Order: sequence, then C-alpha cells, then structure tokens
Amino acid sequence: MIVLLQRVLEAQVVRRAEGGQAEEPLGAVGRGLLAFVCAEPGDSAAVIAKAARKTARLRIFEDENGRMNLSAADIGGGVLVVSQFTLAADCTSGSRPSFSNGASPAEAQKAYLAYVEALRAEGLKVETGSFGAHMHVRLTNDGPATFWLKF
Repeated sequence: MIVLLQRVLEAQVVRRAEGGQAEEPLGAVGRGLLAFVCAEPGDSAAVIAKAARKTARLRIFEDENGRMNLSAADIGGGVLVVSQFTLAADCTSGSRPSFSNGASPAEAQKAYLAYVEALRAEGLKVETGSFGAHMHVRLTNDGPATFWLKF
C-alpha cells in the first residue's frame, strides 16, 4: 500500500456530473490530512491496519513551539481519503506509465474501504472521494508538507 499524505488547512473532492459543468461534492475537511491511497497486490489486513495507524499517529502537525510533534488524532483533524492508482505508476521505461504494480480494481476497492474503516477505528473523522471516479481535488497544503509512505 502506498499513502501520499498532505498536511492541509482544507481540502475537498468533487465529481463532475455527467454531461454538464455541475460538480457533485463528495467530501471535505478543514485542518487535517489529505490521503491519496494506492493499493498494491497482496496488501494484507495487517498492512492496511499499519497504514491507517501510521496515518492517524504520524506527528506532522506543529506544536506550540513550532515543532512537528502532533498527529491528526492529537489536533482533532479530519482525513480526506482519495483513491489514486497512479501512485503505483512505473515510469522507468518508455514514455507511457505502466500501472501493473497496482492492485486489480476489485482488490484495490476492498483495500481502500478497509483503510477508511481502519482510520475511523483510530477515532478520526474521515471523508472520502468516490473509488475509481474521475474527481477534482482542491486543497490548501500547509507547509507545504507532503509525505510518501510505502507499506
């Protein structure tokens, strides 16, 4: 499993409505995390639980002394979770990325939903995008602070 975390002041994800310019809001958070998630073949329940635990407890928010010493759980922050299979892209050969390192759509959706539930079990307020949909993500990255986690 790959998780790309961004520390945000706010983030939202919308899906463009079919045949029109209107957008359908899917999820939004204030201060907290935007988590782009990519499942890989063979991601076990233990790997998914570890990824959720790390997401909830990673101390990347500043304390009163300006040090990264607080977690999303510590600050009562939300997590916006968005599926992103492109994190598994292999760009080492040719000009077109290969996505063969990613899990199958069915396996990826199962892992994505398990990750969301594991985050909720950690006590976090979780919002989500729509698995497999073409979405627009808007965010204000705080820092910027972005962390690539591989499990």
